[in-house]
Amino acid sequence: MKRIKYDNDAVQKLANILGVSIATAKKYYKEYEMMQQMEKEKNKKLHIILASKSERRKEILAREGYNFEIYVPKAKEKNIIGKKYSEELVDECAKEKAKNAYEELKTMNKSPNTLQNDSINNTKVTINDTSIIVSCDTVVVNDNIIIGKPKDRNDAIQILKSLSGRRHKVVSALCICKNGKYYVKNETTFVTFRNIENEELEKFVDEKKPYDKSGAYAIQDEKYIFAEKIEGSIDNVVGFPIELFKEMLESLNCQV
Repeated sequence: MKRIKYDNDAVQKLANILGVSIATAKKYYKEYEMMQQMEKEKNKKLHIILASKSERRKEILAREGYNFEIYVPKAKEKNIIGKKYSEELVDECAKEKAKNAYEELKTMNKSPNTLQNDSINNTKVTINDTSIIVSCDTVVVNDNIIIGKPKDRNDAIQILKSLSGRRHKVVSALCICKNGKYYVKNETTFVTFRNIENEELEKFVDEKKPYDKSGAYAIQDEKYIFAEKIEGSIDNVVGFPIELFKEMLESLNCQV
């Protein structure tokens, strides 16, 4: 295990919050960091296949110490944008992604060269009895309608105008495929936007070009902070509810 390096500012804040001495705060800090290291070491032992090319999902899994491979299914995803929201609809999309990945990888195992010329997929990924395939579908919901990624500049501006000064929800459905069986759960986070002036919206769209983001925004953007209130997991809004993922792994008794 790595030697613990103290963050003096964090230790001081901890001491202030708990009303304890610096020495005691250091002890608590060390115990917490050791637990974090043990968790990350444990996570490295899982054989995870992420059925997504999302950079944000990769970052969240890597942040938590998981080792994983990427496999993006070839099959076309179901389009649910503009449809009336239901949990079942989003859950089914996440399950479909995992199912497509599982079936394609099973085919590749039997015939390794099947997808050799596919520039997106990593054809070296294989599955076995210890593998779990993870897929996720995250949607923004406003007025009970599913909002997708903007088609162009005008669409991005209109989407953001519809969210300005209002409360909407972000729902992520997470699916784990283990030995051909599928387990799906979802998580909801409510986000309230402040009132945003048109000029700021247009500047944001022109600078950030959020055409690859559902709802036309990224909650983690430090320059344009539109959200004045977040109720629930921020990782869920980013695109991967990591705590829900950990709960699912534990409930499925995935060996680490």
